[in-house]
Amino acid sequence: MRPRPDAGSGRRLTRRGAIGLGLGGLAGIVVAGAAGTELVASGVLPGRQFLDQIDGACTVAAPPMVFGTAGHSMSGTFYSAARRRRVGYTIAYPPGHGPGSRLPLIVALHAYGGSHRSALSGMSLAQGLALRVGGRPLPPMAIAAADGGGGYWNPHPGDNPMAMITDELIPRCQRLGLGTGHRSIGAFGISMGGYGALLLAEQHPEMVAAVAAVAPAIWTSYAQARAVNPGAYASARAFAAADAVTHAPALATVAVRVASGLSDPFHPGVAALARSLPPDAVVRFVPGCHTRSFFIAQEPASLSFLGAHLAGRA
Repeated sequence: MRPRPDAGSGRRLTRRGAIGLGLGGLAGIVVAGAAGTELVASGVLPGRQFLDQIDGACTVAAPPMVFGTAGHSMSGTFYSAARRRRVGYTIAYPPGHGPGSRLPLIVALHAYGGSHRSALSGMSLAQGLALRVGGRPLPPMAIAAADGGGGYWNPHPGDNPMAMITDELIPRCQRLGLGTGHRSIGAFGISMGGYGALLLAEQHPEMVAAVAAVAPAIWTSYAQARAVNPGAYASARAFAAADAVTHAPALATVAVRVASGLSDPFHPGVAALARSLPPDAVVRFVPGCHTRSFFIAQEPASLSFLGAHLAGRA
């Protein structure tokens, strides 16, 4: 399903005017001169989000959250050879299930600055599985998350968070009976985690049956990524190997849902991704920014999408 060009809200204060008032220097991003202004205005630099918050484009009405009784959840640490350090992890079960249950598995990849405890926005992993969407419970499935650091889920010297997921976290879950059926694994993520979830599915379509990405942090060039977050990729070669847009055709056999706010600074990258996705991918371009309210508003539909495609695969 192709993106729908939903209309954005009107502007009461121009972005250029806001920067003229000194409001563009956000989150450590230094905007200097006309070139910097244009980068913010075009969405390359995250300052655009602040400017849109000024004029109301970031207002998102989240649906009321209704939860059933949360299921069992366990957290701990393990030594990751791929990351060369100890990492935290959480494995959560749906209502009425616990250790010993054989279930499909969602791998949740956290956002930049997050951890295994914050892979979902506004709720714990166990609460996410207990969500009632449209008055109905989600299909039974487990969810697991682990600490991936701030390296955008792609390999860096001495630190490979994606290998930690595929070679350590997923096998740990499978030993518990989770994600053991044929392509009984889904991927989910928000922001950096949304990019990581897409990357996981692109690199392992034989394993991942469905992926849902909320406001994925997608850049279209190494220079663009390096200008905003120098630690996102180790080199131009690393970017090319892990570019979600270039490798999107690998998702031909994977069910895909992507949601992006029209005023999200990463929206241009997500739009480029959408043009490369398989024709049956579900893409939602709606009003909103790169904000917690947008993430929360998109989580129920994303988890429901994964549940529908993982149901019966345990």
